[in-house]
Amino acid sequence: MSNRFYNILVPVDFTGKSKWAIAKAIELSNNLECNIHLVHIVHGNIFPGIPNADTINPYESHTDRLNSYDQLKELASFYRTQLCGNGKIEISILEGNPGKKLPEYINQYHMDMVVMGLSKFNLIQRIISSVSISRLVRKTNIPVLAVRSGGLIYHFKKIILPMHDEVPVRQIKMATALARTFKSTIYMITLRKEENAPEKIINEGLELVQSISTIPAQGIILEGKNLAKATLDFAKRVNADLILINPLKEFHLPGWWNKLTKKLLSYGSRIPVITMNKKVQES
Repeated sequence: MSNRFYNILVPVDFTGKSKWAIAKAIELSNNLECNIHLVHIVHGNIFPGIPNADTINPYESHTDRLNSYDQLKELASFYRTQLCGNGKIEISILEGNPGKKLPEYINQYHMDMVVMGLSKFNLIQRIISSVSISRLVRKTNIPVLAVRSGGLIYHFKKIILPMHDEVPVRQIKMATALARTFKSTIYMITLRKEENAPEKIINEGLELVQSISTIPAQGIILEGKNLAKATLDFAKRVNADLILINPLKEFHLPGWWNKLTKKLLSYGSRIPVITMNKKVQES
């Protein structure tokens, strides 16, 4: 994955969370000069266990596609007025299972990032979305930026990069690329634990940043038992604008329910969170 962005995908379901995601994508496009792809998926396969079940009611499916296309055109027309760079807005209607169709679109059209809006109150949607973010990251190997209504801060001045037991090279390069554009400061944080040699990890991370950029970076060792919770607490304390994590269990929030639902810290954060794999997958 290159740290140069050309295409950002926003899954659209015409609810409030789609608007939050599009607003953040517009901000990124205006700063990074990239295109935005608004994609709506019509759930055509009513019975997942039956092949070609989406043909059971072809008239209804066709009507849904037409209505959705009109809505998507109207949405794109409204947001195009907010673009001030060279980026463009593309729209697409897909039909089928979102878990399959989104990765297919991402790979076919070479998306560089997905921006997803998160539900504000709906617990079931939060559970589904938090799992799908993790799955989408693993399937496509591209970053997924999760945004809630409280995360619409139009800058990334303070970027938090939590580290567990090794230096996350890919995340550091991403954070550095964004920091150059937004003139940000990177805060590398880790927990004080004997087995993960926190001073060594922090120093190696800072050296990597200094080797590729002159942006300001700080290393901070925190007290605590859960890295996800410590990250959120620190982010609130410094009024951070962005957090970068990977989808591993170290970034699940504490508590039996959070463990049961594999709840990434994205859902405990009012601050936008980028989830990305640690390493580029080999083909």
